[in-house]
Amino acid sequence: MHRSLTPLVPILAASIASVASAQLTPVSRNQALQTALDRGARLAAAQADTAVAAAQVIAARVRPNPSFSASYSKSVPNYHYSFDIPFDFPTIRQLRIRAAQTGLEAANLRYTLARATIALDADTTYTRAVAARERLALSRRTALGADSLRRMVERRRDAGDASDMDVELARVTAGQAANTAEGDSLEVISALLDLQAVLGMRSERVELAATDSLVAPPESMTAPPVTLGEAAASLSLESATLAARMQHRSIWTTPSLSLGFEHGDPDQRGILPTFGLGIALPLFDRNRGGIAQAEAERARAAAELTLAQVEARNQIAHATRERENALARVERDRQVAASANRVAAMSLTAYREGAASLANVIEAVRSSREVLAQYITDLAAAWIATAELRALSVAPASGGTGGNTTRNQGTDMPGKIR
Repeated sequence: MHRSLTPLVPILAASIASVASAQLTPVSRNQALQTALDRGARLAAAQADTAVAAAQVIAARVRPNPSFSASYSKSVPNYHYSFDIPFDFPTIRQLRIRAAQTGLEAANLRYTLARATIALDADTTYTRAVAARERLALSRRTALGADSLRRMVERRRDAGDASDMDVELARVTAGQAANTAEGDSLEVISALLDLQAVLGMRSERVELAATDSLVAPPESMTAPPVTLGEAAASLSLESATLAARMQHRSIWTTPSLSLGFEHGDPDQRGILPTFGLGIALPLFDRNRGGIAQAEAERARAAAELTLAQVEARNQIAHATRERENALARVERDRQVAASANRVAAMSLTAYREGAASLANVIEAVRSSREVLAQYITDLAAAWIATAELRALSVAPASGGTGGNTTRNQGTDMPGKIR
């Protein structure tokens, strides 16, 4: 029974070494972000939405095709030929094109927002993997220290300077430390598997190793007056407003111009030109369905803009306060950890010299481990809050919302119309 807990730390070290000795590909934070943007599955949906918006611009610019008709009658003239050329009212055509172009601009902004969200997800997952790795390293040191303390107590017991109760207490502490390290090793594996999933890797085993250190996070960016989500929602509202205006002006459907000629009259030489103008009369339908649908779309776009503004400001406020709070905790943890490490070292020295009890040593080591683990957790929280602020601080490429829309810029927008 007394020997059953002794091999726990060697077995733990062997299991961790087997994972570390596997052929793992080292990946930095920047490499992880770029891989997520290149291979992320969620980006394809945003690209498809932008392609749909680009196709709508093409459809809005299309002019209706003319039609040709030929007929024969027994009455003279016998042969009739006509070309029907439909045309749009200029104001309606301009509104339709402007609504589609504004919708494309909104889709481009949503595409950029999707990229920022994917980068945020990869950055956050990478931070959790690094934090799990640091906690595992701390747990391994704690487990090895607890096992070394157990052997020291056993030697002192054999020399008559410690009791059997001290030996059992040291064995319980070593077993708990080994179990904690084993749990932290599983957390590392789980975090790395989550990172591989974010990077678009289809694998059931760990293939990556996070290489960056968990140091102080970089400075956060200043949030812009209008975020990507707000700008995209504002452009969507403008597009819906233009579409509603177009539907209100589309009570008279597309008119057509008819040009043709007739011939086959024996009493008339040559051909007889014909001319006509066709227009549908709004007697039974005054485009009520199209107007109602466009107004509903405009109301929904207005509600989405309000929601985007509320959520953006709320997210910025939360991320800013979380970062400030986490950085303050990190600074306190750094000072407390230094003191806790000194207390643990002093208590261990005092125990070797017989001036302190084993319980005092175990409590000092446990406190030191908890403080260091909290330091890692707070540092990871500061990184995550900084990444959230960075994602929220991505501003639209140019000028604002409402009537002053953001025009397409850059070459990485899949829906760019040239």
